[in-house]
Amino acid sequence: MASSLPDLFSAPSEDGDRARLLALRDEIERHNFRYYVLDDPEISDAAFDRLMRELQQIESAHPEWITPDSPTQRVGSPTFTTRFAPVTHHQAMLSLDNVFSVEEWDAFTQRIQDRLKRDAPLVFAAEPKFDGLAINLIYRQGQLVQAATRGDGQTGEDVTLNVRTIAAIPQQLPDSLLSCDLLEVRGEIVMSHKAFAALNAAADARGDKRFVNPRNAAAGSLRQKDPRITAKRQLQFFAYGVGAVDGADLPDSQLGLLDWLADLGFTVSEWRRRCEGRDEVLAYQQEMSARRSQLDYDIDGVVFKINAQSEQDALGFVAKAPRWAIAFKFPAEEATSRVHAVDFQVGRTGALTPVARIDPVFVGGVTVSNITLHNIDEITRKDIRIGDTVVVRRAGDVIPEVVRVLPELRPADARLVALPATCPVCGSEVVRAEGEAIARCSGGLFCPAQRREAIKHFASRKAMNIDGLGEKWIELLLEHKLVEHVDDLFHLTVPQVLTLPRMGEKSAQNLVDALSAAKQTTLPRFLYALGIREVGEVTAAGLAAHFRNLDALNAATLEDLQAVPDVGPVVAQHVFTFLRQPHNQEVIRNLIDAGVHWPAIVATDANALPLAGRTYVLTGTLVGMSREEAGERLKALGAKVSGSVSSKTTAVIAGSEAGSKLTKANDLGVPVLDETDLQKLLRNL
Repeated sequence: MASSLPDLFSAPSEDGDRARLLALRDEIERHNFRYYVLDDPEISDAAFDRLMRELQQIESAHPEWITPDSPTQRVGSPTFTTRFAPVTHHQAMLSLDNVFSVEEWDAFTQRIQDRLKRDAPLVFAAEPKFDGLAINLIYRQGQLVQAATRGDGQTGEDVTLNVRTIAAIPQQLPDSLLSCDLLEVRGEIVMSHKAFAALNAAADARGDKRFVNPRNAAAGSLRQKDPRITAKRQLQFFAYGVGAVDGADLPDSQLGLLDWLADLGFTVSEWRRRCEGRDEVLAYQQEMSARRSQLDYDIDGVVFKINAQSEQDALGFVAKAPRWAIAFKFPAEEATSRVHAVDFQVGRTGALTPVARIDPVFVGGVTVSNITLHNIDEITRKDIRIGDTVVVRRAGDVIPEVVRVLPELRPADARLVALPATCPVCGSEVVRAEGEAIARCSGGLFCPAQRREAIKHFASRKAMNIDGLGEKWIELLLEHKLVEHVDDLFHLTVPQVLTLPRMGEKSAQNLVDALSAAKQTTLPRFLYALGIREVGEVTAAGLAAHFRNLDALNAATLEDLQAVPDVGPVVAQHVFTFLRQPHNQEVIRNLIDAGVHWPAIVATDANALPLAGRTYVLTGTLVGMSREEAGERLKALGAKVSGSVSSKTTAVIAGSEAGSKLTKANDLGVPVLDETDLQKLLRNL
């Protein structure tokens, strides 16, 4: 993650903000998946934090764009592996907001004082911020019955058998809790530096891959299929709080709670402390920063929590974090190295990410040789060249970032980094829309790097709706080389499918039958299934209605495409470029040759749609659907969906926690509908 977040899009317009929001969400989800599911992060915590802050700023300026599935509204990753069963937490496991400077700390405490309506110094419970894996332990009548990872904050993975092997976690609590029906104990599982060194030494002796850092090692150890392997990893556990409680009286302060957990047999931080006022807080943060290198486990900051439980209750929570707690992150560690090459990797969405190959450097306790450079604009902004000596910063104890170049050490033969003209994986043209920082491979249907996601999208319910073809079967089809591109799906036979593991004859026949049935589709579904960037269901329907057949769409110019309602220059360029890639056209022809077909579209008058001429504004949080989905359904009925309220607005659809737009609607006398009214409107039409 970089020292300053590069602009993903330069256009200052509302369209530019919207595009930047979508790009940020996509990038953050990708990094969440690598961090939480794969245990293989490719950017630092500091850079990830900057991506989140950029997204928060856009959503703050455009609250109507906030959806429940936005990374700012959730904790961690919503994606889980299939190795462990899902577990729903009795009480959500929230994350913590971060501060990185004294100024940000002062702003945080001012917000608390304003809410509490007091000027007296605040009292905090302070302890190190452990860099490990958050765990929720469930006890009933004092007995450990289940353990789960944090996951997305609401649902984690069941790792009970592996957690039972950790000696620091009590299996049975004292008799005083025998009548306690439920107690959720929260804490962090970490691996000591000593255990980490021994683990990597053993990996070296076997010729296996080394773990990147103790956090990854701890996470990997906890996700072992065999608990006996976990037992050998010498994991530690530090308790720092509780979740749901039924049948036990808790102390009235955070420090009292930590002492209570220690009395129950849990390990809590020996460095916990009461800090009153700004001076004591900053002194503790500086002390722990200096002590960091002396500890036998990794910490990446200090956690401060309002000590009094009554004040915590009064402050409450925001969407995914408590208002009464904050993580004060440590500054990053730095070293220097030389860039000897820059390669471009192709992600599952086609995004090309430059990766610097540097001379191995030991920074912050880890030897690093690869650093993500994000995009070509970032390289240009920092003027990074092959051969340069660069300052490498490690923040968050994962792969570091290039902070800056040392131009005084630049060799005469240093070479500029150029964006490749063709995809390094499939050879398709690399395209970069005007105003975008991210370049992408245009061979969406053809590129092996994008193959899995292309097939998954193609088979989805709103696309070709291939019943039963889920992600598990897609992975198996690719792994066994039965499918390379989406058109290969329609050539599968029952004998071929039967070669897959655990596939019975009935299941194989059902899949082949579902594929046969999916050949009968509609042009809007087919266009949506192709996975053209930023072409959703509504845009696909608009393209189909406007051109009415595939030949006319293939022949369309950029000007023709922009004549379609709600298709601007960016989307038009995506469609135009996609349809002019020979590889994509080849796959499309193969699909039609395989029997994919749809009925002819009869011309309709857009003005005849039931909501034609009406304008709606969406605000607040909807329960039954996202605001984006509601907007698309209204547009499909002919309505216009606006981001601002005026006297010409037909109605404002207000969900919970609606803000200024609802106020303006009332001031202007614009009708206001709730979600029940919206559902009735859509159902009747």
